[in-house]
Amino acid sequence: MLSETDMLALWTTLKLAGLTTVILLLLGTPLAWWLAHSRFRYKVIVEALVALPLILPPTVLGFYLLIMLGPNGPLGPLMQSLGIHSLAFTFTGLVIGSVFYSLPFVVQPLQNAFTAIGHRPLEVAATLRAQPMDQFFSVVLPLARPGYITAAVLGFAHTVGEFGVVLMIGGNIPGETQVLSIAIYDHVEALEYGQAHVLSGGLLLLSFILLLSVYTLNRRYRLTPT
Repeated sequence: MLSETDMLALWTTLKLAGLTTVILLLLGTPLAWWLAHSRFRYKVIVEALVALPLILPPTVLGFYLLIMLGPNGPLGPLMQSLGIHSLAFTFTGLVIGSVFYSLPFVVQPLQNAFTAIGHRPLEVAATLRAQPMDQFFSVVLPLARPGYITAAVLGFAHTVGEFGVVLMIGGNIPGETQVLSIAIYDHVEALEYGQAHVLSGGLLLLSFILLLSVYTLNRRYRLTPT
């Protein structure tokens, strides 16, 4: 049975993953579109920065975010002038850290989907006098649906499994910043292997279901006549 603390950690985790995924899809769409179509000479630098969380140790990213969002960090005076307290060790800080850390898991699938579409469908839509926004919502979004499915699932799942970043920037405050990965660590540290098994098994099952959903939906989409 899950304790009240574990249930709070579950709720915090799902809320964090859901909100982070929505933010990343909103921010990642224009960024991925730009990366897929821009001819900017130094675009590779932006691509490297986006992909950096893939190889950067989570504690390193979490540490610098903690410094940046803390009261004595570079953003401290600005936040104080706006009446905003330190975002370190808050749920908002967790969201910011999760957005940075899960960014490549959303942007890269979207970029690949936009690149695969190519320019031809947009050129055809333009000949029919479709405006750029109409082209995007009527042509690009339907064709990029597999990319969006992959991006949403990977972004959500990766946020659920975070440990280093959320621990560094959010700490371990039950009901506020304690997520499932940290709750599992607490149970193991206290030799409460039964509770750790329940939470770990639940995350393992959730991860498998999410990946199975991605492969099933994308396979069904590929087999559906266009």
